[in-house]
Amino acid sequence: MATESDSGHVRLVGALAGVGSGLTKVAVGHGFDTIKTRLQCSPPGTYKSAIDCLMKTVRNESTFALYKGATPPAVGWAAIDSLLLGSLHNYRLFLIRQGLTETVPGSDVKRLTLVGHGIAGLFAGWTSALLATPMEQLKVKLQLQLQRSSADRVYKGPIDCMRQIARAHGVFGLWTGFTGSLAFRSNFLWMFGSFEALMRAFSKLDGTPYAISTPTANFLSGGLASFVYWIMAIPADNIKNRMMATPHHLPKPSFQQTARQIFAEGGYRGYYRGLGPTLLRAFPVNASALWVYEGLMRVLGAEKVSVCRPAD
Repeated sequence: MATESDSGHVRLVGALAGVGSGLTKVAVGHGFDTIKTRLQCSPPGTYKSAIDCLMKTVRNESTFALYKGATPPAVGWAAIDSLLLGSLHNYRLFLIRQGLTETVPGSDVKRLTLVGHGIAGLFAGWTSALLATPMEQLKVKLQLQLQRSSADRVYKGPIDCMRQIARAHGVFGLWTGFTGSLAFRSNFLWMFGSFEALMRAFSKLDGTPYAISTPTANFLSGGLASFVYWIMAIPADNIKNRMMATPHHLPKPSFQQTARQIFAEGGYRGYYRGLGPTLLRAFPVNASALWVYEGLMRVLGAEKVSVCRPAD
């Protein structure tokens, strides 16, 4: 797939396709995310493992507890992925216009370089942090409420949670953990750089007995790239979530303060808490989300910025 547009206009097609990606992530992955968040933010010794966390959650609070805090992501992930993937598409087109291109082997067609895909992912991650930070803070605080009865919970829902945070810290209190979110979302450099590298690798199978369709390559590349992303991102994710989990009546923590606290409690291993359920969740969630996104981009006729291969 090669670039087809030299227009300098902002394109909205990526944002539309991103809505489908975001909703897919919530449907497939929120239960895994609840387990990950509780492992990361609960006091040391609360859970022995991801399985122990899952069993205690279901036994003490019911299966539906796995979807606590799902309302903000259902709305939020649609909006966040719309911003993330919409800006990603525009950053890719911008970098192509700036000449960060290479020739597709065996043709005269130009495409964005692997470095360009990584840079576009980095900028898109930073852009999405503006919207993701308040959404994720509501999700984290709601996920950490362990009480079975809603009457016993500090927050009665996302709106009540938002009000209490704003009352304690002002509107900008909703952006507590923003530095952690920027550090975490910088790792979209690895996500979209490795996604493109994998797509190019799969395209080399064309004409062989092992050739796969573009949608299948999208699915596999999305899932495998998510492993690269999370291995790089999990330390910042732990810091971000711990910052966001701080009760709203306490002073807002700094990135450095939170990083030191995690290290004091668990050493370097503390930065990798929750990696197990994260990797279990990563493949199906991201494979499905990028399969939906890339499929919608083809249906909507988006400019092509990637590997040159026949359409399916």
